[in-house]
Formats: sequence, C-alpha cells, structure tokens
Amino acid sequence: MQPIITPEESARLDAQAADRIDELMERAGLWVALAAVEMGAGYGQRVAVLAGPGNNGGDAYVAAKYLRRRGAVVTVHALGFPRGEDSAARKAGSAAVHAGVTVVALGEPASKCDLIVDGLFGAGFHGELPAAVLPWLDSPAPLLAIDVPSGLSAADGTTTGPSFRARRTVTFHALKVGHLLGEGPELCGPIDVRDIGLEGGNPEMLLAEEDDAPRPSRLRTDHKWSAGSVLVVGGSPGLTGAAVLAGRSALEGGAGAVAIAVPGRWQPVVEGLAAGVMSKPIGTGERFDSSDVDEVLAYAARFDVLALGPGLGAEQDKFVAELLSRWDGPMVIDADGLNAIRHPSQLESRAGPTIITPHAGEFTRLAGVEAGYEAAAALARATGIVVLLKGNPTFVSDANETWAVATGGPELATIGTGDVLTGMVAALWAQGLAPGTAARSGAYWHGVAGRRLSNRRRVTAEQLVSEVGRFVK
Repeated sequence: MQPIITPEESARLDAQAADRIDELMERAGLWVALAAVEMGAGYGQRVAVLAGPGNNGGDAYVAAKYLRRRGAVVTVHALGFPRGEDSAARKAGSAAVHAGVTVVALGEPASKCDLIVDGLFGAGFHGELPAAVLPWLDSPAPLLAIDVPSGLSAADGTTTGPSFRARRTVTFHALKVGHLLGEGPELCGPIDVRDIGLEGGNPEMLLAEEDDAPRPSRLRTDHKWSAGSVLVVGGSPGLTGAAVLAGRSALEGGAGAVAIAVPGRWQPVVEGLAAGVMSKPIGTGERFDSSDVDEVLAYAARFDVLALGPGLGAEQDKFVAELLSRWDGPMVIDADGLNAIRHPSQLESRAGPTIITPHAGEFTRLAGVEAGYEAAAALARATGIVVLLKGNPTFVSDANETWAVATGGPELATIGTGDVLTGMVAALWAQGLAPGTAARSGAYWHGVAGRRLSNRRRVTAEQLVSEVGRFVK
C-alpha cells in the first residue's frame, strides 16, 4: 500500500520533522536532479529551472546545483528570490550561485532548452498562475515537476486556469490527493515518490497495490460448494445478458458454484449463454415482483453471497425492498438493484453485510450528494456497508478506511464491465475474504484484467469475463 496525504498533512510533517529543513531540502533537490538526469539532463544539456520564492523553489535551487556539477548548462529563472535572510531556500539559492548556476528573473522562455524543472509553487499552490509564468506553458521542452505541476491543486486535482503538463513528477514521502484526482493523472505524468527522511503521517486514503489485493487459494479438500458459492439475482427484457455476465464472471473469479435466478421467461436465454452456470427460473413472467421473494430466498439459502441487480430492470422498488429486509446473508448490490433503493437507511437496516458498487450517477442518486471519495467514506460510516465507487480511480470505503484503486483505465468504459466486476467481488467474498478486502481485490484485478486485455484487443465485457480467469489462483 501507499499512503495518500493532503497538502496540509504534508506541511505538518515538514514542520514537525526531526531533521532540519535544509537537510530535507538537500535530499529533495538531489532526488529531483537524479530524475532530471534520467530524463537526459547530462553534460552540455541546457536546463531551465523555474524557482519560486518558497521551499519548492529551494528544492529547485538544490537540483540546479547538482545538475551544474554534472556539467549541464543550468539557468534558474526566479519568480522572486527566496524570502528570509536565514531561510533554507535562500541558502540553497546562494549555494547554487556559488556552484556556477546562473540566476535570472523569470521572463520570456529560454529560446533553446532541453529540459524544464518546475519548482515554482509545489503542493501548497492554489488559485491561478501569475501572468509572468504563462509564456512558459507553451515551451516544447519536456518538464519535470517538483511535487505537482504548477497550476494544479495538490488538494483535489483541480485547476482554475492554465497549468503545466509534466513529463514526470517527483514528490516526497507520500502521494498527494491531487496526484490521483481530477486532472492530476494527466498533468503529472509518472510520479516518483522519494524518501527524504519524513516519518509517519495520517493518510487521507491508501493506494492499493498487488499485495493489498489477495486472491484466495483452494484447499486440497475443497469441493464446489465449499470453494465459494454465488447466486446472481437479475434479468429483465433486454438486460438478461447483464446477469449472465455477472454469473460467468463469478465462476471465472474462483467461485465453485454459481447460479443465476431469473424471471422464468428468461431461463432458456441463461441456459444458452452460460454453460457451467446453474439457472433458476423464478415465476413465469418477464420481471420479478414482490411475490417472487419467497422463492428467491428459498433458493438462495444454500449460497454464500447473493449478487443483486445486474439486468434487474427498472421499477423494482418493492421487490428489492423486501429482499433487502429479509435476506440476512452477504449481498453485493449493483445497477438496478441500487436504483431501486429509495434511501440509504434501507442499507443501514439490513441484517447482513453489504457491498454496493455504484458508478458516480448511481451514487449521487442514492446518497443525494456529489460522488467522491469523501462522500463514499461518509456513506460507509453512516450505514456500516462497504462502498465501491467505480471510476478512475475507484474508491473502496468501509467504516474504517478508504482505498484508491488505480489499475483500471478508459478501456473499461464499455457496457457490461460493471457486471463483470460485480461477479468478481461476489466470488472473492464467497471464497472467504472480508467484504472490504473482497471489494478492493475485485476492483484491483478487474482493472489489471482490462488493461492486459487492451494490449491485445478492444475490451468488451464478453472478452473481459474470460480474461478475469487469468488472475485467479
């Protein structure tokens, strides 16, 4: 896992660090210089270092000093010399001058430049860039940003005006929230997180890595019912394929036994599309109604997890409300299952544990607030459920913590991939993972599967189902 912190927490850690600020700045600047070297800033290369008057500028002066020692032709373009006679940034500027770095006032962009180092504002930036900076935005030279590209908010990834676009970003101690949200991923480029000696901190959330996404292994003595069982409840006119995708995904995701409960009219469709998945006709009609709940519950009794919603169809409020109130086992709710919930209190009052997997629109309709990681965490705390808020990144929140999952990409923006995710999460939960862990792991491997598949062909939900099985132990 990687902690993700706010700019305020970053400033607090700097202020409370055991080491002096000049020592931290020296390490930070060295890391920046090393990144610049990896980007080609070697002997004879022309490097323009943009330095602001604060500590971010101090880091830039240190980087300029090291690059000059390496033989690069370095010019610092200063937006005001560092404040304070005894400040660490001012001392760093003096050291750069003594090393042979040329320092000039920030003016027009250098006519010939091989690399720009952006040390203007850093993680504390808010507002709009000064007019003097704007001409540099059009420079064709690649840009290395210190902490965040100037113009980007490290708090939330927003911009209120023009911003630099970095080829690469170096930040210190931990990722900042703005690196992952909004325009952050596009403007930051690849991000190097470097250690400069800071310790601790209170993360706003955690970034999921492979070790945080377990995949259960089967025991030698397992059989199909002990290896995890999933019942998908869904299907309606024109949407039964969604339930089939979820069921097939649960099977590929490692569940030993999977069934799909559908309105009786659609059982032949399920049987024709989902070999290996059991099907259960409920009633004889085209849609579920509240009178079908007894039959669903009787069949569901033997399954570990119930996945409600894929292809369920509109106007299923009564059916869903009764199923929520009477099924006391684990439940994953997606799509029209969520759209049928009138108020979050229906989730809070459930006797069994719950995972919901909304996209932004479904979340806003359910919670009544704009979708975001803070809102997802608030809903999880208020209801006691696990919220998997789909997006890029995806956020997974329970009552205690929030995780960001950034493995997925735009290749997953195609119909049916959410149903595949529902099946994966249900399968992992049925195999014994805790609900929060199952949601996080499902989102992580769903993203990995989509990205790997996109390297070979266009991603569709049908193809993604088969790809899921490559990542099951």
